[in-house]
Amino acid sequence: MSCAHDTAEPRRVLEGVSVLSNERVTEGVGLLVLRAPHVASTVRPGQFVHLRIARGRDFVLRRPFSVHRVRGESIEILYQVLGTGTREMSLLEPGAVCDLVGPLGAGWIVPEGLAHALIVTGGLGAAPLGMLAEQLAASGAAVTVAMGAPTAERLVARGLYEDVARVVDVATDDGSAGVHGFVTALSERLLGEHQFDVVYCCGPEAMQRIVAAQAAVAGVACQVSLERLMACGIGACLSCVVSTHSGLKRACVDGPVFNAEEVLWDSSEIPPKH
Repeated sequence: MSCAHDTAEPRRVLEGVSVLSNERVTEGVGLLVLRAPHVASTVRPGQFVHLRIARGRDFVLRRPFSVHRVRGESIEILYQVLGTGTREMSLLEPGAVCDLVGPLGAGWIVPEGLAHALIVTGGLGAAPLGMLAEQLAASGAAVTVAMGAPTAERLVARGLYEDVARVVDVATDDGSAGVHGFVTALSERLLGEHQFDVVYCCGPEAMQRIVAAQAAVAGVACQVSLERLMACGIGACLSCVVSTHSGLKRACVDGPVFNAEEVLWDSSEIPPKH
């Protein structure tokens, strides 16, 4: 079963976009909808855009955001308010204009003949997997989802996954929804109960490392989406390196999606040179 990335160069462009809506999903999480015809027509699940949120000293660098879903000529970005950029982003109103570069990066790979996929999300890790889940379901593949979050309110995009997946199991740190505990307990159980062709995972890196190990024990291919500081988005600045068995790779062009077995999860294993 091949999981090699599509090596075709993404048709990235600088695209002027306009805000269609910007809604609060839950405390500290928003859903930004942009009219972006080029990206909407070319982006693949798991790819991202580099968004210029505003002008000024604090916004010299663009911010990377995964594309959560595509609707016609619009794209959806599910984001968490964490710093200056995302705080400003949360204030964007319909009609505002900005620009982005995209689509960027290597996205999720769907193996030929895929029949059943396990999607594992942690918190905002649900964002890069929404479009994938929709496309897998539309193709007739069975989709099982394990979602984890601190609280029930933080199970963002749960409705989307429940619409397209055959099974959605949830876990919360405080027990307010589903299993009281971590999503890795769900993924371990599901991998023991079902036969999957591939595992797709995104969330905190500690969680992804555990899921990757679980998949390896089960003999199931696993892909992970890794978050790194992406200053340029095109592989020039080397600020987003990921340590792999074949050396340091750039998350913005070689990823953000990687085959889990290629990733060196232990920081002590990181090669000293690029």
